[in-house]
Amino acid sequence: MTEIRFESVSHRYGDRAVLADVSLSLTERRIGIVGANGSGKSTLARMINGLVLPSGGRVTVDGLDTAREGRKVRRKVGFVFTDPDHQIIMPTVAEDIAFSLRRTSVPQAERAARVSAVLENFGLAGHAEHPTHLLSGGQKQMLALAAIMVTEPEVIVADEPTTLLDLRNTRVVAQTLAALPQQVVAVTHQLDLLADFDRVLVVDAGAVVADGLPGESIAFYRRLIG
Repeated sequence: MTEIRFESVSHRYGDRAVLADVSLSLTERRIGIVGANGSGKSTLARMINGLVLPSGGRVTVDGLDTAREGRKVRRKVGFVFTDPDHQIIMPTVAEDIAFSLRRTSVPQAERAARVSAVLENFGLAGHAEHPTHLLSGGQKQMLALAAIMVTEPEVIVADEPTTLLDLRNTRVVAQTLAALPQQVVAVTHQLDLLADFDRVLVVDAGAVVADGLPGESIAFYRRLIG
């Protein structure tokens, strides 16, 4: 597995401290992050692929510093946002997936094959020419994930990917994430999605206050917010 390291990481938005002195080594295949709104959990997740850079300390992905080697890091780490409309750019499903390969050295013939494969794998094969703005919420989230997966990253970071979905689509997205061969870091309020994860972090007031197996960490979190 890829090693994600936080070394004495802190982060501030203006005068507000969001993270303070976080040190972690993440190597497990399935890692969950939970915490109340404003706890710093999304900031922590966004640091993994350099969307947010630390104010102090450093974050590395297999030794690559997110602040100095961001492009290389983003080739390794794909990021899925809460709202897929923040990621969907092109007018049709196939075009949107192909757009992710625009800055790669993947040959044109292979690009077409990759797009076709992810369309099939994510249940979008019948929607290749479908206008993206007409997709359902669940289909949009699957498209956002497919557009990341076509680049073949080593790590997927998903920031509350089921928050805007109904129960059925929440289950579909959760099952899809669970089946991915990549290392997955998931931020979520849906605690039951983390039951079979390898490790769960609890973030509160900018610090990691619990770190362990899902049962232990989730029980701690329930007491914390109870």
